[in-house]
Amino acid sequence: MNERPWPLGAATAIGSLPGTDPVEAASIVFGELPEFPCLPELPARGVGADMIGRTAALLVDLAVEVVPSGYRVTARPGHDHRRALDLMSWDLDAVQEAREKAGAAPPVFKAQVAGPWTLAANVELPRGHRILTDRGALRDFSESLLDGLAAHVAELKSRIGAPVMLQFDEPGLPAVLDGDLPTASGYGTIPAVPAPEARELLSRVIEGAERITGQPVAVHCCAAKPPISLLRAAGAKAIAFDFTLLKGASPALLDEIGETLDSGTTLMLGLVPTTDPGVPVELRDVVTPAFKLVDRLGFRREILAERVVPTPACGLAGATPEWMRRALTLSRESGKAFTEPPEGW
Repeated sequence: MNERPWPLGAATAIGSLPGTDPVEAASIVFGELPEFPCLPELPARGVGADMIGRTAALLVDLAVEVVPSGYRVTARPGHDHRRALDLMSWDLDAVQEAREKAGAAPPVFKAQVAGPWTLAANVELPRGHRILTDRGALRDFSESLLDGLAAHVAELKSRIGAPVMLQFDEPGLPAVLDGDLPTASGYGTIPAVPAPEARELLSRVIEGAERITGQPVAVHCCAAKPPISLLRAAGAKAIAFDFTLLKGASPALLDEIGETLDSGTTLMLGLVPTTDPGVPVELRDVVTPAFKLVDRLGFRREILAERVVPTPACGLAGATPEWMRRALTLSRESGKAFTEPPEGW
């Protein structure tokens, strides 16, 4: 397995973008992030374009439908399932077209799906309970997801002509670990999942994804306190999180980050604001906090080029089209600043 299929100084995006036009989105991604493009997600298109709907559409022999409370398992695929499949098909056509217009294949291409715990926390069983409350269902959904990802990755590779790596989005994992998810009745909360159990399932899925792709697997968590050590222990070779949330971070969290860098794990640092802050943002504003972090942790600055991939802080679905382009440009320029820091920075 290639431990780092992207070149030094490459940048990428988390996944979601504003708008509803997949052709335009794919063209922008390949243009702004030529060394590490990703499959754009356009949740503004509605049901089936969101993270859960897109991932559920990949499941094999399992289907979901939309109910007032969200997504629920159903006996057979219906309109919601077919819509999600159609949207994904259009997205694949768009990235293939963008790849052909770009010329050479990129070094690697990234696709994003909901991680097993976030998926299980956001899809209900027929009786209204979340999947994560049923260990058998949790196992079945995880295995079905891997089966679906095998076909998804194979199609992406044939269309893009490049290695494909997977990113599991786990924004719901902290709530699963903390026992903060409400029950079906809304009058209580689901018991916290012990960390070893959460790690074991995530590890199985990561290992399965690595077998499918032959590439390292990334896990993204945009929570204020991402469980970095758990993700690393589960086998994630890259961990993506919102670096802008670390202001005033505890020494323990900073130690986790230092240990992760020291272990050789890549950090996908969310350095660029996801929406226009209303004031000018220059490259130095974006990269200086990363330089200060490695200085504080006692690393040489070259480690940023070797083990850090700059990204927007999270998805860009809420950005204006203008800021989305600016955010991707700043991410790309940040990667180059890591490899060749301007003098005096």
